[in-house]
Amino acid sequence: MTRYKLTIAYDGAKFHGFQRQNELRTVQGVLEKALAKMTKGQHVDVIGSGRTDAGVHAFGQVIHFDYPGNMPAENMLKAVNSLMPLDVIVKQSEIVDENFHARFGVKKKTYEYRVDCGHYTDPFKRFYTGHYPYKFKVEPIQVAIKDLIGTHDFTSFAASGGVIEDKVRTIYDAKVEYRADQNELVFQFTGNGFLYNMVRILVATLLEIGNGRRDEHDLLRLFEVKDRQEARGTAPASGLYLKEVFY
Repeated sequence: MTRYKLTIAYDGAKFHGFQRQNELRTVQGVLEKALAKMTKGQHVDVIGSGRTDAGVHAFGQVIHFDYPGNMPAENMLKAVNSLMPLDVIVKQSEIVDENFHARFGVKKKTYEYRVDCGHYTDPFKRFYTGHYPYKFKVEPIQVAIKDLIGTHDFTSFAASGGVIEDKVRTIYDAKVEYRADQNELVFQFTGNGFLYNMVRILVATLLEIGNGRRDEHDLLRLFEVKDRQEARGTAPASGLYLKEVFY
């Protein structure tokens, strides 16, 4: 057996998330189906750095799997790509030590979230951005987002129903910029881990700050109250991208 590490990108619009689900199209399912063709029916278990939900995209998702035989990494890239649908691509292939683990070896991740600020929904962006047609100021969001940096309890920003009890996470970098040429707000978050829907809830809260519905430093209050209902909204999955995974 040879262990391969692949970095992949995918358009999540037509996937029911990363994790395999019976009778539903998923990224893991597509990859495992391709590998089964390559092994003439032998199942190969694909392990991802983490799950992404239905509609969420990735520029740099990382997976690993143990493959029977010893195919050169470049040949593996070509072989898997030849079997991929048009909404998935393998960007990089490496042979790694058997101790490498795509999920448990993660040190940090970067997520990007794009918001279309047009008054009406752009039909060409609807699957690839969130949409915020209301007035906002960028400056309060830029002030607020700095409060994320550091180690905090993100209970207020975790979707209800999650099974992870420890809600403490460290954010190393968080920033936002307005791109006038596309009329988009682009958020970026780098941290040691993210709770279920955490980035989408953070974006919704930050947009309310930009709209004047919350104080510039309301994130600090939300860290203290540890109440999901106080954060309220969740930005849509369509604007979220897993940008990079670090080991």
